[in-house]
Amino acid sequence: MDIIGTIMAAGRSAVELSLFTLLPVMVVMLSIMRLAEAAGLLDGLTRLLAPILRPVGLTGLSIIALLQVSFVSFAAPVATLATMDRQGVSDRHLATTFAMVLAMGQANVVFPMAALGLDVGRFLAISLLGGLIAATMTYHVFGRHLSSEGPGEDAVAHHAIVEDARGILAIINRAGGEAFRIATGSIPIMALSLSIIAAVRAAGGLDGLNWLLATPLDWLGIDQRLITPTLSKYLGGGVAALGAMADQKAADEIDAQFANRAAGWLVHPLDLPGIAILTTAGTRVAKLWVIASVGASAGIFARATIGMIGGA
Repeated sequence: MDIIGTIMAAGRSAVELSLFTLLPVMVVMLSIMRLAEAAGLLDGLTRLLAPILRPVGLTGLSIIALLQVSFVSFAAPVATLATMDRQGVSDRHLATTFAMVLAMGQANVVFPMAALGLDVGRFLAISLLGGLIAATMTYHVFGRHLSSEGPGEDAVAHHAIVEDARGILAIINRAGGEAFRIATGSIPIMALSLSIIAAVRAAGGLDGLNWLLATPLDWLGIDQRLITPTLSKYLGGGVAALGAMADQKAADEIDAQFANRAAGWLVHPLDLPGIAILTTAGTRVAKLWVIASVGASAGIFARATIGMIGGA
């Protein structure tokens, strides 16, 4: 096996995907989000939705985290979770918000997947449903024993994460810089994950795994083509899964129908890199990751089921 050639090919794929697919989408989405923040639109949306979402344990800050993961990236809610931790938001509300974030599709994978045929509008609706299910299950079932003391329902966004900008151009430039950091920051883990997958494939590991799992997957009605992106996703995160699916698409192994059916299972931050990054938000956030993950699993299961049944 040509190890150096495999690494070089994986690195080239990672760079191309990050700079030519992920970066342009993130620049546009981040610019829209930052302009909406500067115009006060997010404040208005938060005030409108907070009373509606209060019964499932979500607060004003939770809504900001929801928008961040849906329209910026999986790492964007770190600042909001850190703010909630710092403001003393109760463990119960904090775990609920964390679970919601883990159960929802992250923008840095969702929008580039449009190139693979993903129906983004439908996906976002199902993602929101999954997030609300995760929040409900965490607040009322898995996290009901947690403390509810603190500024839970009254917590609002103070825009600690938004830098002051003097004009539209400054906002766009700042958003572009942030998008570039997100895109380039994904290159190492994506290159490593793609290298591992390519090495396993070259050594016959994927063929062996497909043979081993063929019968069980057939019994369960699960597509065997999910094996490669699933390994990539849970080892290297959602962007790594995107890279694996892009390779499958280039080889004509998958189509738009597969992308839509698989998105609920593959596109969310509940993986090793996602947990590692999101738990840096604070000590309490790190302590609550198990409960949040269990709650998020309920939302992801619902999303995956809907996607498998009704994938376009």
